[in-house]
Amino acid sequence: MNSYLIFILFVLVGGYVLDLVISFLEIRSLQPDLPAEFRDTYDEEKYCASQKYTKVTTGFSVIQDTVTLVLTLIFILAGGFNVVDLLVRSVGWSSIGTGLLFTGSLILLSFLVGIPFSLYSTFVIEERFGFNKTTGKTFFLDLLKGLVLAILIGGPLLAAVLWFFEITGSLAWIYCWLAVTLFTFILQFLAPVLIMPLFNKFTPLEDGELKEGITQYAAQQDFAIQGIYTMDGSKRSTRLNAFFTGFGRFRRIVFFDTLMEKLQPQEIIAVLAHEMGHFKKKHIFKMMAASVVQTGLMFFILSLFLGNEQLFAAFGMEHVSIYAGLIFFGFLYAPVSMLLSIFFNFFSRKNEYEADAWAVKTTGDQGEELINGLKKLSVHNLSNLTPHPLHVFLHYSHPPVLQRIEAIRLIAKEQGTGGCNP
Repeated sequence: MNSYLIFILFVLVGGYVLDLVISFLEIRSLQPDLPAEFRDTYDEEKYCASQKYTKVTTGFSVIQDTVTLVLTLIFILAGGFNVVDLLVRSVGWSSIGTGLLFTGSLILLSFLVGIPFSLYSTFVIEERFGFNKTTGKTFFLDLLKGLVLAILIGGPLLAAVLWFFEITGSLAWIYCWLAVTLFTFILQFLAPVLIMPLFNKFTPLEDGELKEGITQYAAQQDFAIQGIYTMDGSKRSTRLNAFFTGFGRFRRIVFFDTLMEKLQPQEIIAVLAHEMGHFKKKHIFKMMAASVVQTGLMFFILSLFLGNEQLFAAFGMEHVSIYAGLIFFGFLYAPVSMLLSIFFNFFSRKNEYEADAWAVKTTGDQGEELINGLKKLSVHNLSNLTPHPLHVFLHYSHPPVLQRIEAIRLIAKEQGTGGCNP
């Protein structure tokens, strides 16, 4: 049997088994007794609901992963990629046009397979636990907008990558790396202005205690912002969230309207201080720089396998092409991607602790408002308070909330006793 095919099947099945083990451990790690830290915030009924939510979503994820694995294996072993390739070649377009049609066809197939799961997750699970506010119209409009954006944004970028690999020879991976990096930076500026408003309405924050407090805090920290906005997150869900977007003088602070309803002004400012800590500690820049390096590594490795005939034989292909090579390389790159994601998640969790420390240092309330905010976020979002350590290690970009609260209290204690400030 083809060695590439054996490796790819091992990666697919091995990844599935690993996720299955993690799901089992995650369910086993649920604690029936409410942690003492949350007894002033959670009631027993709500805590029970959070555990049920973890069980239901974990079980649903296992079902989705199982179906996806089975369909993927059937598609590979039955020569599905070759069937699609022969169909798109019959259209008679250029190599780049054929590549766009081939990739688009596969994305469409994956998209169609995913729709039933998305529908069930949104209108059954999220509805059952009181999160869903999405209407059928909004759901399908979001899908349509996403497809249009994928065509308008992803299409030209993929065409550029295919063109570079066809024209520029051995240096193609460098040109692709530079092009994707430039495109990513441009998208960071365009997203808040052109893309995000397609899905949500952004309204300037009204004058009042909160806006005054945010403006004052930002001025104290010498942090320039273009505006403070609320977003109609309640259009789709009752979940709470807030985020920064944009760079430099284009920076915006965005709060979900659901967050405004559940948190007090000082708690919101503490959450804002945490997000600002990411900027002040240069976490955004560092993670983006690491991502750029990762992209370069990916394109370099890709260039080594792009025309490998044995790789194409593993998928039963009759023709070797750059566009199909991009897809097949994704299967080979999966283990590298997983290792890199563990690396990124480790540093992301570290950055979260540092941002919490910044909030404690700059708000002057010993971290209590941030702790209260984190508790309310966890309770309202039905977060799992006791995730399994392996799940955290492999997949969590944020530390578990109980560990964050413990670290915040320790930092506040050090400050109160003259210890080292963060």
